[in-house]
Amino acid sequence: MELRQLTLTDFVQELGSNSPAPGGGSVAALAAAQSAALFAMVAELTAQSPKYTDVKEEMETMARELHALQDHFLEEVDNDANSFNGVMAAFRMPKGTDKEKQARREKIQSEYKNAANVPYGVGTKAAELTKYAPILLEKGNTNAITDLGLGVHNLRMAVVGAFYNVKINLGSIKDQAYVEEKKSSMATILAKVEEDTRPIIQAVEEAIA
Repeated sequence: MELRQLTLTDFVQELGSNSPAPGGGSVAALAAAQSAALFAMVAELTAQSPKYTDVKEEMETMARELHALQDHFLEEVDNDANSFNGVMAAFRMPKGTDKEKQARREKIQSEYKNAANVPYGVGTKAAELTKYAPILLEKGNTNAITDLGLGVHNLRMAVVGAFYNVKINLGSIKDQAYVEEKKSSMATILAKVEEDTRPIIQAVEEAIA
């Protein structure tokens, strides 16, 4: 079952079921897709408006980039759910002999890293969406200012949510060099996202006040 092919109703019902996947990681990826889509919407509305002909080409290029990112994040909705299923499959491996136990331990560690790498990739990629926000704020269609603002909030949620899922998996990973590298990288990315999005949100709220 591909989650991204479900209707909204079916996805939400699956999310609210007793199945552990999809979970927060898939929701974070969906938030990133929504952020890219909202930014694309602002770019599209700007490009088609006679009022913004001077930035039409720039906005059309931006919209194409954002639609591609939107599709990427939708794929990650499924990838995150599948990575968790990989961990569960590793725990079901046989452990009757010492050789089987060793293979099982190694596979579990490998799958935990994969389960951390997927949301780490989502959060890192979602953070890159911040580069579009100030351009859209400056040049974008002002009638879509609230869509820009909501896109920024979705971006922040995507990064925070994705990194939550990285952190919970790090607790089961024994490779301390890997763990510390991911923790340091996430802290840097989160601080940058907060720094970059704060003035955008402030400007949006001032504009609609």
